[in-house]
Amino acid sequence: MMFFQRLCLIFGFLFLLPVFSAGSPVPVQPSSGLSARNYLVMDAHSGAVLAEQNPDERVAPASLVKIMTAYLVFQELKAGKLRLDEEVAVSERAWRTGMTGASRMYIDVGSRVTVEDLLRGMIVQSGNDACVALAERLAGTEEAFVDMMNAQARSLGLENTRFQNSHGLPSKEAQYTSARDIVTLARFLILNFQEYYGYYSERSFTYNNITQHNRNRLPGRDSSVDGVKTGWTKEAGYNLVTSAKRDGMRLVSVVMGIQASSGRQGASARAKQTEALLNWAFRQFETVKVRESGVALAEPRIWKGVEKFLPVGLNEAFYLTIPRGKQESLQVQIHLVEDIQAPVAEGRPMGELHALIDDERIDGRQLVALKTIEKGGIFRVFLDTIQRLLGGLAGSIRGLWN
Repeated sequence: MMFFQRLCLIFGFLFLLPVFSAGSPVPVQPSSGLSARNYLVMDAHSGAVLAEQNPDERVAPASLVKIMTAYLVFQELKAGKLRLDEEVAVSERAWRTGMTGASRMYIDVGSRVTVEDLLRGMIVQSGNDACVALAERLAGTEEAFVDMMNAQARSLGLENTRFQNSHGLPSKEAQYTSARDIVTLARFLILNFQEYYGYYSERSFTYNNITQHNRNRLPGRDSSVDGVKTGWTKEAGYNLVTSAKRDGMRLVSVVMGIQASSGRQGASARAKQTEALLNWAFRQFETVKVRESGVALAEPRIWKGVEKFLPVGLNEAFYLTIPRGKQESLQVQIHLVEDIQAPVAEGRPMGELHALIDDERIDGRQLVALKTIEKGGIFRVFLDTIQRLLGGLAGSIRGLWN
């Protein structure tokens, strides 16, 4: 009996997910005709990298730096430390930034501009002057803000990124990022700040009676694209970070280092190569939400506790990227630890959830206790001790849902 129940723990909770779509089960490689020096495509929900080229090479980011500037501003807004309608004084340094022909939103020195207008000037118009004004508001000086940027980069695990200013113009010290790091940053921005992400899909913005159009051409050409940021310097070449959502699947991509003889050709090339990567990835893959967070997936027996069964599940949702047409072959197994005894604290590891395709494990997540169960009284401890001595681990699990 004991052997049979252990088999149940390992194999008895094998079940198939429903089929959502069908397609070719054999992925093909993306086009080899891309001229981007670096590129990467990632599933925003699962974090799976679907295609890459030189993803960890340190390269000049140009205006892609502004993604981190926006990230820190959004973070302050979400924390209630900043308001969209708050007015920010424009310093001479902010006003002068970008005066040598680089992009700006045309704020005037000594004027007061709302945080929301500065955000739109930075995101839609790629205004370098807006970046400095926001940096000075958050940190007092741009130098102190750069320290915040680099600290946030370390916190997010961006190992090949170093910022020297808030806007991405060339600096005396080396400023760099990588395709993997910049897509990871954009992914976190999209997932963590949905309430502010809509600025990235705005087609134009007017400030000081000057209307400027979003340099990212794709939101106007493809309704699934809603961001993110363009960049160009002579050193960096033409860059573009893009995000698109189709049928519940969100992708984030970047192409970097595209060389072109003119701005028009460069802008066109980065848009076309991004479209090629995104269309390929959407055709070849799909995202599956394997299980939700905080939902009891099993309730194993817990001994000597104030309760008899311990709810076990995931502490965050489990998303998986799989080849299209393979969802009917997707299986899930639950593996639980044995002989669980109180006390057990919420969040304590209790086993693993494995995802398999064609009986081959492709990913997994840790299962944790979803609540704290304290040790029971003397009577409960005595009864459970006797029951375990007489019956082993018989009846050690109550069920599995979903």
